[in-house]
Formats: sequence, structure tokens, C-alpha cells
Amino acid sequence: MTEPRTATPTVVAIDGPAGSGKSSVSKAVARRLGFGYLDTGAAYRALAWHVLGRGADTADAAAVVASVADFDYAISLDPDDHWVRVGAHDVTDAIREPRVSAAVSGVARVPEVRASVNELFRALVAQSGRPGVVVEGRDITTVVVPDAPVRILLTAAPEVRAARRSAEVTTQDAATVAAALHRRDASDAQVVDFLTAAPGVTVVDSTELDFAQTVAAVLDVVRAEEGARHGS
Repeated sequence: MTEPRTATPTVVAIDGPAGSGKSSVSKAVARRLGFGYLDTGAAYRALAWHVLGRGADTADAAAVVASVADFDYAISLDPDDHWVRVGAHDVTDAIREPRVSAAVSGVARVPEVRASVNELFRALVAQSGRPGVVVEGRDITTVVVPDAPVRILLTAAPEVRAARRSAEVTTQDAATVAAALHRRDASDAQVVDFLTAAPGVTVVDSTELDFAQTVAAVLDVVRAEEGARHGS
């Protein structure tokens, strides 16, 4: 007897720069929709943590590629129980440390790494067992899932993004956090264009919006796209 086919999960793809609120907003949207939540940036952070743990230099592309071979990565897609593991290590908090944040761009700019990790993301979505997954991170709307039915670029003015990130990072002063964010923007901009919406991508600018308003704006886009697909 033929096994019933599992429906392909609906993907809500959310792109945007650091400090734009991608993670917190995406997680809230996933809860409201009953979807899974995939933080793609966590994979690059976890790999950076892994490379640093091996004593390798994240600026050395060959060393980064070599580290992928034994990169045993796992992540929860449950927005209410988010965790990240590398092997037996729970690195959920460790990958947010400043030393890891400073090393992420070096890992993420390696083409072989991006290709391998992008395949991992697609597999996680396909095997999620959920009706849909909110996937957030850099170049999600253009490279990872360019055919997603809902694609959003979530952005905000640089000073607003810096203030939000500063509120999250309590171990450093505001000026240090802002400088790190601007360096991350400049470095990542050499790899992906995360400030310009590709054709078919809807921009949600949260500069003048609070958290609840931003979540509502994203949900409005999702509902509008769903209505358009179903002809309502």
C-alpha cells in the first residue's frame, strides 16, 4: 500500500540586518501561526563556536571548511523550547557571546560553508513535521528559500537597531555594541545584500513600531499573501 505523502511545510522567510528584531519577531509570529521557528544564524554561530573550540582561525577558510566535517549540529524548531547543540554540548547561550559574534562573519562568508548549511536548512524545514516554519536570517528570501510563498525583509534605521541590540547585550556599553553591529553590517554586506528587498519581497520597516506592532505587521503580510494565493 502506498504511504500517504506528507504535505510540504509552508515557509515564511524573514530576512534583514542585525538588530532588526528578526529572531524575537519571527519566534512570536511562529507561535501565533502554530508554525516551527528556524533561526538560521544559529548554525553559523554554532559553527564559529566549533571552529574556535578547535583552536582554529575563523578567518582561515580552509580551517573553517575542515571543521564542517565533524560539525554535529542540532537545533529545536519549537518556538517555546529553543535550544542549539553541537555534539553533546548545549551552546544556546554560548553562541551569543561577543567572541562568537565577532567570528561569525568569517565563517559565513565561505561559499562552501554557505552551500552546505543552506542544504541543512532546507532539510530541517522539510523534516519538521509542522504545517509551516518561520525561517529567519540573512539571504533567506533570496538564496535559501527564494520560492517561499511569504518573503519579508524586516529592517529598521541603523541607530534603532543599535539601541535594540544594546538592550539585549548587557555585558558591554552601548557604544561598543553599536560599533560591533556596524562592523557586522559592513562585513556581512560583502557576502549578501540584506538591506535591499529582492523582487517579490515585502519590506516591513520597524523603525517607528514597537514589538507588538512589528509582529502584527508581519502577520498582516502573511495573511495578505495567503489571501492572494487562495484568491480571496
